[in-house]
Order: sequence, then structure tokens, then C-alpha cells
Amino acid sequence: SVPLALTGILQLLFNAADVIVVGKFDSSTALAAVGATTSLINLLIGAFIGISVGVNILVARYLGCRDDERVSRSVHTSVVLGLGLGVVVFLLGFFLASPLLRLMDTPEDVLPLSDRYLQIYFIGVPASLLYNFCAAVLRAFGDTKKPFFFLSISGTVNVLLNLFFVIVCRLSVVGVALASAISQCVSAALILRALTRAQDCYALDVHQLHLDPATTKSILALGVPAGFQNAIFAIANLFIQ
Repeated sequence: SVPLALTGILQLLFNAADVIVVGKFDSSTALAAVGATTSLINLLIGAFIGISVGVNILVARYLGCRDDERVSRSVHTSVVLGLGLGVVVFLLGFFLASPLLRLMDTPEDVLPLSDRYLQIYFIGVPASLLYNFCAAVLRAFGDTKKPFFFLSISGTVNVLLNLFFVIVCRLSVVGVALASAISQCVSAALILRALTRAQDCYALDVHQLHLDPATTKSILALGVPAGFQNAIFAIANLFIQ
């Protein structure tokens, strides 16, 4: 449970790292712009972690039944579903970033920078959802260390890229947003690689990727309530902000 808890904390620290770097090495406007997005990003991460619980429960259930065929079907459906949901959230977020920030009464002087940060950040959302869904598969088999290890690597990449893009390239808000998106892709790539190399019934075969309707329905039925549960406090914080 300790690696599981640390993984959740690490995901929340990605945005915090962006805030710290622009606050230390850039302007107060850049700091305010990134900070204005924190509540919304925390809401998204909480929802993603919650929805992935549906994958975790379903795979663990079939594993307990020793139903290798359904385990495999759940794994392959989860990868496609995670990527598909990620693309939908990316498109919605990319085009609705500005209205959402205005709804939160983001100050006009930081609104353009906040909007740009969110639009770039949303590019990494499909990778983030994919990581969480694949991590849920590994956790169903009792492996919480690999997801934590992969996210630790991704977090290190995020910090190093933040420093490089802000200090060396002078990209400010755009730089930290790019760093977040790239690091999310790194974590997704690492965990996908682990699944493709697995020697068990949860091994990922790209030729078997498909979206099984019944499995998709079960994952969403289990995961969506958990996603809302995780997002409730973040929604409250949005209203306060």
C-alpha cells in the first residue's frame, strides 16, 4: 500500500513541480498562471485514478476466478479505453480551457498564460489515463512497485525538463507545460513496455487490442463512481477558487 500511496502523491506533485520552478526562475505572473490551474488539474488526476479502479477490480475478479481469457480481454480493452477516454478529455480540455478558466474567475492578466499552459498540459492527458489504466492492471496482480518506479522516473524527467526549458530555453509557462506532457508520455511508454514483456495472462499483445463492449461497460460502471468520489473535494475547491 505504501508504493500505491506514494504513486498518487507523485501524480499530484507534477503540477507542484511546475509551480515551484516558474516561481523560482521566472516571473510572478508565470507563477500565478500555473498556480491558477492547480485545482482543475487535481480534479482531473483524482478522476483518472478513480476511474482506473474499475480496471483494477475487474482484472482482479477474473484473476481470482482463474479466467485467463477474461483477464486478457479486460487488459486489452483497458488499454484501448484508456487511450480513447484520454483523447476525448484532451479535445474537450484543449478547446474548453479558456471558458473553464473564465468560469473560475482567473485574473485577466494571467488568463492567456494559464490557457496556454492548460492546452499544452492536456496533450499529455491520453498518456496519463493510459498510465493509470495499465498501472491498475499491475496492481490487480499485487504489483504496486513497478507503477511507482515508472512514475518516479517520469517525475525526475519532469523536473529536469522543467529546469532546462525554463532556465536554458526561457520558455516559461510553455516550457513547464511541455515538460509535464513529455513526462506523462514517458510513464505511459514505460508501463506499456512492462506489459508487453510480461510472461503471464495479463501480457499485452498489440494485435489483440480491441474494445469489448461488455468489458467496457463493466469498467465504467465500477470506475465512474470511484472517479466522482475522488473528484468531489477538487470540485469543491474549484468553486472556492
